[in-house]
Amino acid sequence: MSDTWQWELTGTINTSYSASVYDIDLFDASASTIAELQKAGRKVICYFSAGSSENWRPDFSALQAADMGNLLDGWEGERWLDTRSASVRALMRQRLDMASSKGCDGVEPDNVDGYNNSSGFALSATSQLDFNRFLASQAHARGLLIALKNDVGQLTELAGDFDFAVNEQCHQYDECGGYAVFVSAGKPVFNAEYAAIYRSAGSARDALCADAKKLGLRTLVLSVKLDDSYRYSCDQ
Repeated sequence: MSDTWQWELTGTINTSYSASVYDIDLFDASASTIAELQKAGRKVICYFSAGSSENWRPDFSALQAADMGNLLDGWEGERWLDTRSASVRALMRQRLDMASSKGCDGVEPDNVDGYNNSSGFALSATSQLDFNRFLASQAHARGLLIALKNDVGQLTELAGDFDFAVNEQCHQYDECGGYAVFVSAGKPVFNAEYAAIYRSAGSARDALCADAKKLGLRTLVLSVKLDDSYRYSCDQ
């Protein structure tokens, strides 16, 4: 529960933070960078999107047109995936193989709440639980830790299947309370907040960090681009 973290998905990775966990992009991070971080005593979590297609990824062509639904609002080049699809699941197995071969300690599959969005598919809470548990079991079969990313509506059902959680903006949207099921089980919860009000020293940031500490969350204030252009840690 004392783990601190750094989350950086774009640009050259700043390896100088004393955080015990680094969350970096599976495709963009080299095996040598992962090994460098591990040599310095960091655990390395590798990010990939499990619930959306990204048209710039090198394995994009493995997806079928029928696998891709509506655009993700605000994210150019991304479409929701039909996570019930056998070809989608085959691709996720390949990505988990990549994480294992690169030496990642764990993974952070993103966009695992398509059932709660306008995906273009008839996804349900039941199909989402099945897909998320599929990811967890496949990660564990490869010796990888796995994060539950957001999906705050299914925290209670999935806490037993995942090793830790990554959340965006639960303070801003008053959704942090549900993470008690992770914290009480001794599983870290890594939280990022992006609101400008938290960037400056003052009562808002003080209240944010006090709440994070009370709830047992590891909270960072970051740029939404996750490019290390701004970082404030409530643990500093």
